[in-house]
Amino acid sequence: MYSAPQRDVEALVEQFRHDCRDAGMSLTHQREVIFRALVEMDGHPSPEAIYGRVKTQIPAISLATVYKNLKTFLDTGLAREVSLHHGALRLETNSIPHHHFVCVRCKEIFDIEDDHLSPVELRQQLPEGFRLQRYSVEFQGLCGRCAASSSKS
Repeated sequence: MYSAPQRDVEALVEQFRHDCRDAGMSLTHQREVIFRALVEMDGHPSPEAIYGRVKTQIPAISLATVYKNLKTFLDTGLAREVSLHHGALRLETNSIPHHHFVCVRCKEIFDIEDDHLSPVELRQQLPEGFRLQRYSVEFQGLCGRCAASSSKS
C-alpha cells in the first residue's frame, strides 16, 4: 500500500504508475484517478466514498467500474483492505504498521499505532505450508460519539 500520514500524493501516484507497469497492468486514466482519490482520502474509505470523489472528475464513470478497479488494486497488492470481517469493503490509506478500533454501532474505524500495543506473539506453529504476510489486531466497542448517545438514551 502506498500512503502515510504525511502523504506526498504525486510521489505515490508516480510509484503507482511504475507498479502498474511492473504488474503488467495497463495504466488507464480511470485507474489513476481512482488511485489518486484513494491516497488523497483520510481514514478507511468505502468504494462508494471513492466513487463520489472520482465522479466529480469523471462524470460518466460507474460505481461498478470503481469496484472493479479497486478489486484489481487489491488482487495485485496495490491497495489493502482494512478487514475481511465487516461485510463492507473498506480500504486502507495508512501503510504504516497499525491496528484498528471498530465502533460496533456506527462502524467507524480508527487507527491505533503499532507502537501503542505490547508486542503480539504467536505461540503456536502455523499450519503446514501457511506463510504469514501480515497480522492485525482489532478492538471493538463504542466510539466516543456512540457511547455518549448511548448513555443519553
